[in-house]
Amino acid sequence: MLRPERMSRVSVTGAESVMDDVIETTHDLHLLHLSDYDGSWAGFEQGDPVEGADDVSQRLVTVRSLESTLGVDDDEVDRGYEIDDLDAELERVRGRANDLDDRRSEVEEELRQVEERLSTIDPFVDLGVDFDLLGGYETLVTAVGLGDADAVRTAVEGADGVADSLVRTAEEGVVAVFARPTDASVVDGTDADPLEDALVGVDFERLQVPEYDTENPEVQRRELRERRERLRSRLDEVASEIADLREEVAPFLLAAEERLSIRVQKAEAPLSFATTTNSFVAEGWVPTPRVDELEAALREAVGDRVEFEELERASYTEDGQPEDREPTEEVDRGHDRDRDRDRDPTPAPDGGTASAAATATPTATDGAGGGEPVTMGDSPPTLLENPAYSEPMEVLVNAAERPKYTEFDPTFIVFLTFPVMFGFMIGDLAYGLLYMLVGYGLYSRSENPAVSALGGVGMWAGLFTAVFGVLYGEFFGLHFLGELVWEGPIGALVGVEDTPIHKGLQPTYQAFATGWLVLSLFVGLLHVGLGHVLGFVRELYGHGVREAVFAKGSWVALMFGVWAWIFSTHARSQKPEFLFEVLDTGEAAAIPLGFAGLPEVVGLAGLAAFGVGFVALIVGEGLLAVEVLQALVNVLSYARLMAVLLAKAGLAFVVNLLAFGAVETEKGEFHFIAIEGYADPATHGEVMFAGLMNAGGGLVGVVGLLAGVVLLVVGHLFVFALGIISAGLQGVRLEYVEFFGKFYDGGGRSYDPFGYSRDHTTED
Repeated sequence: MLRPERMSRVSVTGAESVMDDVIETTHDLHLLHLSDYDGSWAGFEQGDPVEGADDVSQRLVTVRSLESTLGVDDDEVDRGYEIDDLDAELERVRGRANDLDDRRSEVEEELRQVEERLSTIDPFVDLGVDFDLLGGYETLVTAVGLGDADAVRTAVEGADGVADSLVRTAEEGVVAVFARPTDASVVDGTDADPLEDALVGVDFERLQVPEYDTENPEVQRRELRERRERLRSRLDEVASEIADLREEVAPFLLAAEERLSIRVQKAEAPLSFATTTNSFVAEGWVPTPRVDELEAALREAVGDRVEFEELERASYTEDGQPEDREPTEEVDRGHDRDRDRDRDPTPAPDGGTASAAATATPTATDGAGGGEPVTMGDSPPTLLENPAYSEPMEVLVNAAERPKYTEFDPTFIVFLTFPVMFGFMIGDLAYGLLYMLVGYGLYSRSENPAVSALGGVGMWAGLFTAVFGVLYGEFFGLHFLGELVWEGPIGALVGVEDTPIHKGLQPTYQAFATGWLVLSLFVGLLHVGLGHVLGFVRELYGHGVREAVFAKGSWVALMFGVWAWIFSTHARSQKPEFLFEVLDTGEAAAIPLGFAGLPEVVGLAGLAAFGVGFVALIVGEGLLAVEVLQALVNVLSYARLMAVLLAKAGLAFVVNLLAFGAVETEKGEFHFIAIEGYADPATHGEVMFAGLMNAGGGLVGVVGLLAGVVLLVVGHLFVFALGIISAGLQGVRLEYVEFFGKFYDGGGRSYDPFGYSRDHTTED
């Protein structure tokens, strides 16, 4: 669980005549992650695609284009469509789809033009002047626009070159200007338009008089609107025809896409091979437990006409070099390799033999005359191996980048920590049930693997939220759950008379707030410490003891050393007293664990360890030693667990306070009035707020009741959503920054085996 599944590099070598059979077999098995040949072997070339690959690719492009045109949704179509004649059916569908698409485009273009004309006609309708009166005069120049009518009138009346003028205005700032130039030649266009000069600097935006079919703007607007409705109706008709065609041909298109995608994969597979004139070499990665399965399938398909080699079982150092390489003949996988090598050559269809083809495998010869296989040199892909119940957490790990093959897989640790931290921060049975419900909906209904996995994360987070909610005795921030569970038969059964733990929001339970702060620091110490330990192990196996001690061991000593001193009784008077009280016994204790601090000698030993760690850090990291305070800060960052806990509890309390009202008793307890009946200040304490639901009788009471209900629904939905954002993001941040940062780089390659997971076809 803490390591990706071990991978083996395998090689398949054979004559060119069996390459198609090998491709078919490995594709159907969906097991071999192909390595790409880089052209570096003497005498070998990169393979060529199978003949006809370009034609298949072009047909695949056509199918995907038709799916886009018709809006085909993969989720709406069942699998198992049988294709009789792909080319003929594809041509028929393409003709019908293209015809509908062309009709839709024509209507959309015409509709766009009508919309444009309508957008320009409204000012002229407001003006109320026929289009033919706004231009075409022999003795007048005109201008129509939007602006200040008084400013336009003043500018035109005093303008040079204007003998007489008329300004007509309408609502919305529409202005029409009619002017008679002093020089008649202006109208002929031989001189400048006097209105152009007159209106310079005036608040006036000139409009172009639109082309018109009808002189009256109101009539034309009505006609355009009617035309627009007709076009929209035609567009709906085309859309309906497209929908009918989509429903009819979607199964075919998806099946065709799948079949063609498979053909393209198979046709282009040789691009990853190293080839000679008569032979090929294919390499790739297979999960080690399934190597035999791949070989058995190849033997069944082509018999002895290929040479199958497990070149190595990969365990890599940090710089990518094989640390544990096991040559094929030394790997015991249940059969005799020497017998395989000495078997009688089997004639190949081209007159060669499988053994002869196998000799095409390139080798690197050493000075003694021996040799070992030369591989294609890529690093193994990462296949995460986690139990089904923790698999959803892989989506959180991959969001920070997939682990490299050489790294630890932190998925299981995230499974153990993230839901618990989330549940601790929210801690409410009602919210927990809602998170589980939403998570289950995403997990069970979404076709997207990432969204489905997030649903699984939500279910686990909701489960622990509900568990902590029972322990806190809270249901939507109300505390009656504690009385029902812990002050009743269940409490008597387990020997508990009161709610076991509290969030610390109420004055009478404020010791819990500081208690959660201390426990949050303990959680941080363990979580970050585990990260440092994993980093130490990684360095130990990747770079040796010295690097592990100085690069990671130094931080272990620094962090545990400084915090051992902080929680020790050495110099106790200089430290906050709650560190030694909240987990001890007595009245000041929140959780009576009997922890009153570490002995003074442990604190002194912690200081010594801190000093040793600091010296080791200087030796190992040099100038990076200035970051020594990270040993303190990384753990302090976990105080956000307590902070989010109190913030969320405070928000829920405010929502309930405004709706129900509450009183504070002499003991420092809060009780909601509308729930528990604490309405008499003289009896129960001081009323903090009467609450909307206690507004009184009559209409005011009804309005208050309704307002209180709305506030409860909206308020708790807000707290519910904020819980995802605050607790979720803060929990993820602690995982990524404080935990992953100590041992994790990411950047691994996903295991992507050659093959295709069929959804819409059963066979080619």
